Amino acid sequence: MKKRMIQCLMFPALLAMATNLMAQGTVEDYRRAYSAYGKFNASQVYDDPSNIQWSGTRVFHYSTQTPEGTAYHVGLVEAEGQPAKMQHVDMDALAALLARETQKDVKRANLRLSRFSADKDTPSAISFEFDGFRWRVKDAFGSGLALDSKEELKKAPWRKQRHWMEVDDEKGAGPVVSPDGKRQAYIKNDNVYVSDRDGRNERALSNDGTAGNYYSSWIRWSPDSRYVSTNKIRPTQKRYVYYVESSPKTQLQPILHKQEYAKPGDELRFKVPCAFNVETGKATIPSTELFDHQYDISGPEWNPDSRTLTFEYNERGHKVYRVLELDAETGNVRTLVEESSPTFVNYQRTFRHKLNEGKEMIWMSERDNWNHLYMIDMVKGKVKHQITKGEWVVRNVLRVDEENQTIYFTASGVNKDEDPYHVHYYKIGMDGKDMVCLTPEEGNHSAVFNEDYTMLVDKYSTAERAPVTVLRNTNDDQPQTLAQADLSKIKAAGWMAPEIFAAPGRDGKTMMWGIIQRPTNFDPQKKYPVIEYIYSGPGDAYTPKSFLSYNGYTTALAELGFIVVQLDAMGTSYRGKKFEETCYKNLKDAGFPDRKLWIKAAAEKYPYMDSTRVGIYGCSAGGQEAMAAVLFHPEFYKAAYSSCGCHDNRMDKIWWNEQWMGYPVDSSYIECSNVENAWRLTRPLMLVVGEMDDNVDPASTMQVANALIKAGKDFELIVIPGAAHTVGESFGEHKRYDFFVEELMGVRPPKWDELK
Repeated sequence: MKKRMIQCLMFPALLAMATNLMAQGTVEDYRRAYSAYGKFNASQVYDDPSNIQWSGTRVFHYSTQTPEGTAYHVGLVEAEGQPAKMQHVDMDALAALLARETQKDVKRANLRLSRFSADKDTPSAISFEFDGFRWRVKDAFGSGLALDSKEELKKAPWRKQRHWMEVDDEKGAGPVVSPDGKRQAYIKNDNVYVSDRDGRNERALSNDGTAGNYYSSWIRWSPDSRYVSTNKIRPTQKRYVYYVESSPKTQLQPILHKQEYAKPGDELRFKVPCAFNVETGKATIPSTELFDHQYDISGPEWNPDSRTLTFEYNERGHKVYRVLELDAETGNVRTLVEESSPTFVNYQRTFRHKLNEGKEMIWMSERDNWNHLYMIDMVKGKVKHQITKGEWVVRNVLRVDEENQTIYFTASGVNKDEDPYHVHYYKIGMDGKDMVCLTPEEGNHSAVFNEDYTMLVDKYSTAERAPVTVLRNTNDDQPQTLAQADLSKIKAAGWMAPEIFAAPGRDGKTMMWGIIQRPTNFDPQKKYPVIEYIYSGPGDAYTPKSFLSYNGYTTALAELGFIVVQLDAMGTSYRGKKFEETCYKNLKDAGFPDRKLWIKAAAEKYPYMDSTRVGIYGCSAGGQEAMAAVLFHPEFYKAAYSSCGCHDNRMDKIWWNEQWMGYPVDSSYIECSNVENAWRLTRPLMLVVGEMDDNVDPASTMQVANALIKAGKDFELIVIPGAAHTVGESFGEHKRYDFFVEELMGVRPPKWDELK
């Protein structure tokens, strides 16, 4: 009764606040939010190339949206250094041809082609898939276009894909033929066997394999066919997660699902690389001293000398990562490269490429705080020289051109006057000299190279500026403009670009970069609550850097009368290892000290942003972080929507959590747990979970709900039948809208029936 009286007393005040907000969160706002995707999706942006591809070295093609429908364009570079000749598929004639051939009503406005390509020798001949057939059309650029061939597509037999949490037991692969074609090697009764190609002269190369310590069927022959190699595997008992599908489409009764799912601290299998001489039968089983505390072993793979094998060792806890070499004759194992860190080695960012018949190797490392490339002397097992260097990061190696001693790669942060996350394309000599930027214009670049890397089609944009697409030669800086995106239709519908905003983080000097999304009916005289969409962690950076006509996390939500923000704070990637390490054994940090300062700085610049009414939402790791915001920072974050959160890192997948929280499982897991800290809740919270979440164990959400109930806390729990890993689907989205309208605006949301 007392709670109801307080609510009655508060509601007039909330109504008065709503009046001051000039009726934000109205039926009209909801309708505008729900119509935003239809008005602003990518199909409403014209002349913005997508599906850019090359056919050979001189022909490229892509599609665009136009007022008439999807268009397909083919470019031909007739001579190096000359502008490309652009041609366009006659879509009216093509629609008519397909209508005749299929005896169906094929309208040009709705015609879209799958797996489109242009012939590298005859660019006017195009191929594509449509209506269950593979078509080839000649003379496609004029009204004389004609069918060249038509072939029915054969559907491959359906195979259930292995779930990404399932570990391949490496069993069941068939015989592997030797390079000289004379023998085959295979697994039989958990041991390694070899025979002639016809199965005669079968011999066992091992006899110690058992069900509890077996040989992998991933067999590799040495180049000279003298040896075979594989791993001996000691398996472990697997953990499974169970889900009840309450409302299956196929039957009335629920269905119980079971999924392999290793969690932090679980025992893992143990692998030992082995080699066998097929002539003498000698087995080489090495000492495991250099790889005895395994998270995983990858490889082994043979080197060109047919004597040594290379494999990679990822230590449990991820503080050591080694590239090792096994001598198949002596059994000696030596370290070629070792990465170590008191926190973690970001092993998912490793790259290696052997050179000079295996005597050298290009290696990627964060050893000087920045992700860079090194030349390794494989004979001495030492760094020969550093190839790239500076306070910036290599993002990805695209090609190693051994003939011209050149490396093509992407990087960010090289241009100090630009958003440090913008990706540019570069080439550099293997000696570390003559680094050239192939995409110099300011912006986030996405390029596609031809086969010999002499040319590239480059599309660049920012979160604020529309894409420009150009053709470049890698040997000069005179690009040919192919397309400039036309935003006239979405601008006429009221579209507003987000604003890129940067402000110092907790150290007072390192800039945090993010975006500010305003509603299309933005009025600077109003006062707007702020909502932050969050996803953090060193796996990546998450704020959009390229143009998006519609951002699914910010655009529609802003239309309700909010300003929605998104940023990358400390603990995310591509700003150096020290920046990443903020989260180590401390995922609850999630960059909140930086995020609060950033939002306050934005509100100081823009007084219409109300930093006293800030909400937050996220999914998965973002779901964990959204709830953590109101548990650990309730003075700033006033309401949280948390979907499919990994609320206790002991409950979530092993590879994500041991990478950032470490091994063995210790008290830091408890300190970061939303379950253990549920008693702290003082702000409104909505928890959402899909009952069939195959990414984060849905029990994680139920356990935090249980802890909240035991602590006597008020919260909302939404369970979506049949849903997997989700932000909430359409039902959850509407609940999220209502939640923030009510909690941040003080407005009673419209009844759902009013929006039909």
